[in-house]
Amino acid sequence: MLIRKKKANNTIGLQVFNTLRFATFLVISIVFTKIGLTKEEIGLFEVSVFIASAASSFWVTGLIQSFIPLYNNSSTFGNNSNNIDKKSPEIFNAYILLLTFSIIIFIIGLSVQNNFSVFGHKGKVPLLNVTLWYFLLSSPACLVEYIYMLRNRSSNTILYAYLTYSLQLVLVIVPAWAGYGVVWSLRGLVLVAIIRNIWLFTLLYNYAEFKISTKFIKEHLKLAIPLIISVFVSGSAQYIDGIVVSTHYSADGFAIFRYGAKELPFVVTLAAGLSSTMLAEFSVKNKINATLKEIKKRSLRIMHIMYPISIILLFFAKPVFINMFSVEFTRSADVFVIYLLAIFGRLLFPHTILIGLKKTKIILIVSIIEFVVNLGLSLWLVEIYGVVGVALATVIVYVFSKALLIAYNYFALKIKPQEYIPIGWYLMYSSVLLILFVLLDHGVIHV
Repeated sequence: MLIRKKKANNTIGLQVFNTLRFATFLVISIVFTKIGLTKEEIGLFEVSVFIASAASSFWVTGLIQSFIPLYNNSSTFGNNSNNIDKKSPEIFNAYILLLTFSIIIFIIGLSVQNNFSVFGHKGKVPLLNVTLWYFLLSSPACLVEYIYMLRNRSSNTILYAYLTYSLQLVLVIVPAWAGYGVVWSLRGLVLVAIIRNIWLFTLLYNYAEFKISTKFIKEHLKLAIPLIISVFVSGSAQYIDGIVVSTHYSADGFAIFRYGAKELPFVVTLAAGLSSTMLAEFSVKNKINATLKEIKKRSLRIMHIMYPISIILLFFAKPVFINMFSVEFTRSADVFVIYLLAIFGRLLFPHTILIGLKKTKIILIVSIIEFVVNLGLSLWLVEIYGVVGVALATVIVYVFSKALLIAYNYFALKIKPQEYIPIGWYLMYSSVLLILFVLLDHGVIHV
């Protein structure tokens, strides 16, 4: 009972953290439209955050997800799951990898910054320098919430989230509100990233054994590289979308797309939190069946909450966007409604099983297929439907890739879908959402 309670608390801790991250940037987006910033200024802020995320998300995700199953269960350091109070060399080596990747890409960014191009700016793009510093400092700090998760300190995760994201709101909004421009808002992000690194150093001192192991780093990279590549080529579909949009539209068009491309609030964060906390459970072989049942139970709990909210938002997306932002962002609501359908794939977890069982090569293969199809479909549909077409392509391909992974689990690993998917509820909720979307889109139902 105690173990199950800790697992639940860790899931909640990560979900709260991810939810506050989403909510913070959402509030920033709303405030920016209310204080009189132009769409061009908002677009420049959005593309700066986008560049930093695009340059880091693939390898940060790959390194973190591969690190979790290795924590206290690696070939290099053995299984120490019964001695959770021992300082961990895995944590320190994971930090070394995160820091190394950050420095390498930061140097690459500095070397190409004078030849960068976006929104018609040639050469040194505005705000790129501060963006690079934000990227360098924020990427390693992503380890904080996962250290707390692995050490069963969910309350610390929540405290850390509230403090740092509250500070981020102030340091990003106040400079723009005071008329200093979005460059000072980005500098606010840099300052928060510095604070997060100081926080990280205290955790490393308390929980990490400062021992560099090339053997563990190789073991970590062997598991991480397929994940890094897979996230790079397909898992970062939102970044592919952003690149396609940025090549077809100016800064104001990019802002409209980014404001709509947010999916349903909290679906991504809740799903990511559940997936991360379940990864460590696969380290114990005789618990696999119990872990599959746990995934099924917890995913159904999220479905019961998020599908009804998605259905309600189908009807009220446009008035919500107009009131939250402005009439200029009405088109963003159309993009948002399309992204609501991404819930069809978000609440399926075949990838969690594969990562937990350290079967990452198939994820790489499927991601390459996803990337090729997504890019081609996005370039085709953007010409037909504009920014909405880019969103539609992403949703279609994302669901398709999850179906491929489910098929692999069934045929290769003999893991039946019904073992970890509440199929009846899933099909019922998805059918209702899809039918209502089609009826609204064709004008059969009027809002």
